[in-house]
Amino acid sequence: MNRLTIETYVGLFVVAGLAGMFFLATKMGNVGVFEPETYSVSARFTSVSGLKEGGVVELAGVRVGKVQKIVLDPAAYEAVVHLSLNKNVELQEDSVASIRTAGIIGDRYVKLSPGGSDLILEEGDEIIETESAISIEELVSKYIFEGDKE
Repeated sequence: MNRLTIETYVGLFVVAGLAGMFFLATKMGNVGVFEPETYSVSARFTSVSGLKEGGVVELAGVRVGKVQKIVLDPAAYEAVVHLSLNKNVELQEDSVASIRTAGIIGDRYVKLSPGGSDLILEEGDEIIETESAISIEELVSKYIFEGDKE
């Protein structure tokens, strides 16, 4: 092989390596270069314990979005969770949003259950039906202390 051919292969290898590093950096950093178009909806919960911004939103076990922002409504003492959903996901107005745990001690995520209404949620709408996070500590303490009364 001549010198020019070797340098060409090395150059192509370096370019491919840099492209791979760029792709991994954008995917791992959640930059959003390769993200699909989304729309935002919100949901109110009495407790979002353990849910984090950037968390997963699932519908039928398929990731359809992520948690964009979590804020406190000081007037109602509720957590308002802003969800970013893929444009191709159409949710009915009476859909249910619930906070679940992946596994026994896994991360919290938002599970969406479709409703039966003909009306579809649009940008900026709010999911009315919600189920808050279940606290394992509260369940255990309730079981222990109620068990003593018997």
